[in-house]
Amino acid sequence: MGEIFIGKDATGGTQSLVLARANRHGLIAGATGTGKTVTLQGIAESFSAAGVPVFVADVKGDLSGIAMAGSPTFKHAAKLEERAAELGMTDYAYSDNPVIFWDLYGQQGHPIRTTVSEMGPLLLARLLDLNETQEGVLNIVFRFADEQGMLLLDLEDLQSMLVYTAENAAQLTAKYGNVTKATIGTIQRQLLALDSQGGGQFFGEPALEIDDFLKVDEQGRGYINVLAADQLMRSPKLYATFLLWLLAELFESLPEVGDPEKPKLVFFFDEAHLLFDDAPKALQDTIERVVRLIRSKGVGVYFVTQNPIDIPEEVAGQLGNRVQHALRAFTPRDQKAIKAAAQTFRINPDLKVEQAITELKTGEALVSTLLEDGSPSVVQRTLVKPPRSRLGPVTEKERAIIRSISPVDGKYDTPVNRESAAEVLAQKAADAAATAAEVAQKGEEEVTRRGRKTTSIWEKAGKAALGAAAGSAASVAAAAITGKSSRANPMRTAATSAAGSIATELGGSIAGRFVRNLIGGLMR
Repeated sequence: MGEIFIGKDATGGTQSLVLARANRHGLIAGATGTGKTVTLQGIAESFSAAGVPVFVADVKGDLSGIAMAGSPTFKHAAKLEERAAELGMTDYAYSDNPVIFWDLYGQQGHPIRTTVSEMGPLLLARLLDLNETQEGVLNIVFRFADEQGMLLLDLEDLQSMLVYTAENAAQLTAKYGNVTKATIGTIQRQLLALDSQGGGQFFGEPALEIDDFLKVDEQGRGYINVLAADQLMRSPKLYATFLLWLLAELFESLPEVGDPEKPKLVFFFDEAHLLFDDAPKALQDTIERVVRLIRSKGVGVYFVTQNPIDIPEEVAGQLGNRVQHALRAFTPRDQKAIKAAAQTFRINPDLKVEQAITELKTGEALVSTLLEDGSPSVVQRTLVKPPRSRLGPVTEKERAIIRSISPVDGKYDTPVNRESAAEVLAQKAADAAATAAEVAQKGEEEVTRRGRKTTSIWEKAGKAALGAAAGSAASVAAAAITGKSSRANPMRTAATSAAGSIATELGGSIAGRFVRNLIGGLMR
């Protein structure tokens, strides 16, 4: 059975991660500067070498070097080679890894996008920091857009639907529940704030295809998908919501595979505490469910965090593979974390775990992984192996070259803006303006021909045309809300009614026929 070498313990024994148990999730924890990032880099490149694709967020900007082979001339080379010799790694050699760079902002990698509809109201409400009432109104907006066949692809679409919802709040309230303009205004302000932080670039098309995270190169190595997250971390809620969305997409998209010989994907969630900070109960339940069930899709999730108590117990209980770097007992919370971490390991009678956690050196960790039979191994103080790739970031030139030879080069780099809710509603408004202008022009011609007595009638015609067209979406809404005439076109019904009223006043004149034809044609 395949294994990933992690390091050697104090007794000289080998500590490894069994690939067939790697989808049982894991935890890499430890204080700043204790070696978490280097451990993550070494494990990620081992997964890649075993043919397992990897996703990892580069939150500090120093993980991009995983794309390049290390070198004896680089800063930390001597320490890496010394560690390899200490562990008896006779086959140690510098090596690169196949990497795809991603970036929500499209600057340091291929852009990642999803549509507003795919994100859904629950995660979007979390992203916008909405309360329960506001989330309920957002659900109404999504529901109504779905029923009317209006696509919500980007933030412009959502903003247009919010405006429309505010204009038709009374009708919507009758069917869906209370919708107030004040609540809509709050959502709009939060949406504006998200857009100003660059979040709008995340929504649109072409949307990410999950299969592009599951690629292997011609040598059979899994691609390491590196998300540039240093800029993204300035908006921590966007970062956490994006990664949660990505997990949910993996869960929804991938088929059930049970326990495969090796994972289909390993997902490293750095700064994992951000996922759970201030998360409402419903969202925490969703996270727990996704983590619990996604292993059956062949996906292993590894949380990376400074403090193990940042992970809720319901989630932490599912993390079978653990690498615990040093913790410092400076505060009561630190002491609580040390005690909690010690209690999660299978007892080693020869090791005082609580004491060892505070004494670990940089590059050392307490390691316990799942054995072939699924039981946890006894915790051991372990010297962690060095990575074979470069420590530190790639240069801009190197990044550009790697991006240019990426297997998804050109697929996501140019945004696409197809017709969706914003365009549909904008077209309705344009049609309304054109109709009103044409009616007004015909009215002026009729006034000139027949005298001023027809002026008021043509004013009514103009208003009716404008109302039927500009309010065509409102007509659709009214029909949908009241449930009237599911087969008839509600816009045509409103237009015909208006034209009929005018025709009555005009006594069946040519003007009445004109208004009918004009509005009727517009509604086709």
